[in-house]
Amino acid sequence: HVQLVESGGGSVQAGGSLRLSCAASGYTYIRACMGWFRQAPGKQREQRELIADVHSEGATWVADSVKDRFTISQDNAKNTLYLQMNGLEPEDTAMYYCGSWRCGMNPYSDADWGQGTQVTVS
Repeated sequence: HVQLVESGGGSVQAGGSLRLSCAASGYTYIRACMGWFRQAPGKQREQRELIADVHSEGATWVADSVKDRFTISQDNAKNTLYLQMNGLEPEDTAMYYCGSWRCGMNPYSDADWGQGTQVTVS
């Protein structure tokens, strides 16, 4: 398994920015696909929304709903995944989770998860 620790969440006003970090350790070479999910208030774990991911070869994907404002990146030397969020909107309020899974598998059933970091936009 992979251990994941998220940080960087907080409370910001609309239009503000945050940078989330996810430090990974353990069998990162096996669970080489990583991504950011968010779980809106009142939603169940099964309803977490994948908003951005990066695959082992470095290819990235960002959901259309946030692609103009969010950027995913990683520092392989530090085993750390980032999510730069600009132009935050109240609708972005959620618990943000980092996930790591075996590439080719369904992340919703295969991922290891961090504890989450809360983002609140007012």
